[in-house]
Amino acid sequence: MPENMSTKHTVVALVENQPGVLMRVTNLFRRRNFNIDSLSVGRTHRPQISRMTIVVDSARANAQRIMANLLKLVPVIDVANVGADLHVSRDLALVKVRSDDADSRNALTMIVERYPARIVDIGNLYAIVEITAQEDRVEQCIHELEPIGIVEMVRTGVVAMGRGARILDSSYERTAQPSTNGYHV
Repeated sequence: MPENMSTKHTVVALVENQPGVLMRVTNLFRRRNFNIDSLSVGRTHRPQISRMTIVVDSARANAQRIMANLLKLVPVIDVANVGADLHVSRDLALVKVRSDDADSRNALTMIVERYPARIVDIGNLYAIVEITAQEDRVEQCIHELEPIGIVEMVRTGVVAMGRGARILDSSYERTAQPSTNGYHV
């Protein structure tokens, strides 16, 4: 499902899967005084490549400038502003809420039925709800869970992928003699 986050840029970078890459990228944002709203990093189908999804406030940062700065970093292979095109994005939250009486359990069940959420654990005192959806839907669900009593919460951060044929080049391989920019892509 496409998402239109007009106040945010969603930038995706393919990076070498090696120690220190995350620090280099976050230091770049720190030096440029860009605030990161969400940062998610994970492996791709190629073990030597990781994918970073970075969401920043568009009022404070220009996507083209961010992309140009990221491409200057040695471990960065490719960068795209997926927020500018049709894309699919998801955020995951685990929310522990109070479930120590019938009213809280009934309210919890009603809320979960309205969202792409499910109860993944329930005990005498607490329940854990999992929701995976677009960031705004996750926020709405969390807002509705607040009156029940949120005890603990963790979120993954946004992951995003462009729709259709647009892909980041994941055929990267380090060559024995690098090209002028250091990569053979």
